[in-house]
Parts: sequence; C-alpha cells; structure tokens
Amino acid sequence: MSRLLLLIFCFGIMLISCDEKSAKNQVKENSIQVVSRKVPDFNADSAYNFISKQTEFGPRVPNTKPHIQCGEYLSTTLKRYSKSVLDQNFTSKAFDGKILKLRNIISSVNPTASKRIIIASHWDARPFADNDKGNTNSPIDGANDGASGVGVILELSRLLQADTSFKIGVDFILFDGEDYGQPENSGFPEMKDSWCFGSQYWSKNKHAVNYNAYFGILLDMVGGKNARFAMDGTSAYFAPEVQKKIWQTASTAGYGSQFVSQITDEIIDDHYYVNRDAKIPMVDIIEWEPSDGSYFSPTWHTHNDNIQNIDKQTLKAVGQTLLNVLYNE
Repeated sequence: MSRLLLLIFCFGIMLISCDEKSAKNQVKENSIQVVSRKVPDFNADSAYNFISKQTEFGPRVPNTKPHIQCGEYLSTTLKRYSKSVLDQNFTSKAFDGKILKLRNIISSVNPTASKRIIIASHWDARPFADNDKGNTNSPIDGANDGASGVGVILELSRLLQADTSFKIGVDFILFDGEDYGQPENSGFPEMKDSWCFGSQYWSKNKHAVNYNAYFGILLDMVGGKNARFAMDGTSAYFAPEVQKKIWQTASTAGYGSQFVSQITDEIIDDHYYVNRDAKIPMVDIIEWEPSDGSYFSPTWHTHNDNIQNIDKQTLKAVGQTLLNVLYNE
C-alpha cells in the first residue's frame, strides 16, 4: 500500500462521481445492537498456523515458484470450507515493464444469499525490502503485510462453514499483486496506479454478473505486535458508517485499545479501488504507527516482517471483531 498526499487525494475526490456519494450512504447509521445469538470464538492459534504455512513457501512474489505454490495452497484450503471457490487469472504490467501473472481467489459463504459482505486481503508479498536498512533488493516474507489478513480470512471461513445457522452471504476475496508498487528512486518513469493490481482488476471485472455487496472490509497488516488500528481517512470518506460500526463493535468487545477512534491520513490500498471503481463502500483495517513517518507497522517492507513478529493477541482482536460484526448483521 502507498501513502497518498492530501492535496492529490482531495483533487481526486473532486473528480469522483455522485454515484460514489450514494455508495457512501448505502449503509445507514445504526446503533450497535446486542448480539442475540452465540458468536463463535475466533481461534488465534489456528489463524497463526495459516499465516505460518504461507510464509513456509517463501516470499510470495508474482512470477515465482513460492507464489504459485502458495496460491494452490490457498485455493485448496478454501475449497475445504466452501463449494464456491473460483479464480480470476489475469496479467498486469508492472512499473519495471515485467508482465505479472496474477490470480485473485474468491470464496463464497452462502452464495445464493442476497445480502453480501466482502472480507478481503492481499496475498502476495513485496519483492523488495525498500524500507529496510540493508538487503533492500531482496523480497520479504510478508507475514504481517499480506499473510496475516489471509490467515484471519481462512479461520473465518473455517468457522462460518461449521455454523449452519449463519445465513448472510460473505465473499472472501484474496487480491493478488497489491505489493508490487513502484518504490521511490526506482530509476523508472513514474507509473500511475502501480499498486493494488488485484483490486483494480476485480473492481472492473467482478466475479459475478451484477454483483454488489452491502459493504466490504479490507484486512492489511492485522497481526503485528502491539498493533493499533486507526480510522484511515480514505475509509472515513467513502464508508464512514461502516467504519464507525466496526470500531464501535471492537470497543464493545474490549478491543478499544487496539482500535483507536481517531481519523488519520488518507491512504491508497485495495479498498480505494473497490470504493472508487466498484462503488462498494469498503473500510481498511490496517496497522497504524503514529511515531513512524511511514504511517505503517515498524516491520513494513522490511525483512523483520516475518512469523516471529506475529502476535496472536492482535489476531484475536481483529478476528473476533469481524465475527461480531458479521453476526450483528
């Protein structure tokens, strides 16, 4: 994901159609209702194991063997929990001229339900450690940046398929090619929209005809130690009521110290393209570090983004909050 300068963002907002303003209002503000049925307990140990398995393949960089192997693992695992799993295979040209072979993976819970919610994450890994102090040209594990969101999704999928009383439609979308964005001082001409290829593609080529969702939640860097999640400005603009709902739900569940009710900078992440192009209000749950000028986790785009720096307590806070949100719908 990439930081977006405020002036540029505001200029872009001026160009956005009124359709998106209506999308922003799709979700009406409601007080958080008391859950009337039992919500499953999110198993952070299971999510952690799903993350560890992804990192065992090696850095999931597009056009590499670890990327292919992990993609097969993710598809196979999701098929254990859903009969409705499909791929979107496509290519994108990267900033350096490489043609990337990419694969979005979509798994649906209750595929015939009319009311649908998206929970998404990217599953690829950064090909460079451009925020590290050394060895910057080699790829990173992406345990937090990529694999953590996927690990939470796999555990959610496991839990929902086991509950026959859960009737809402949920589409889990694993976006590819999010983290191949152009680094600073790359030596190549500046490329517009060089990040988030998977969400850009899906938002213009949805996996089902006339597909729509009530709202979406993006997970990005949701497993870091002592992680905090602020309310990013992009989500606050496009999907303010969904954002409030999630943060209120987290606070009610006792996770208010992790989910900080503070609106922060606008960022470009997969949710930006889903909001802008797919016209679906989507909120980003993404680690926020106010003391770091990069905005993000201290391990962001470094070789320290490994399984040793994944925190099960953070996974629990995020996963349980998501379950509470889903079971309140």
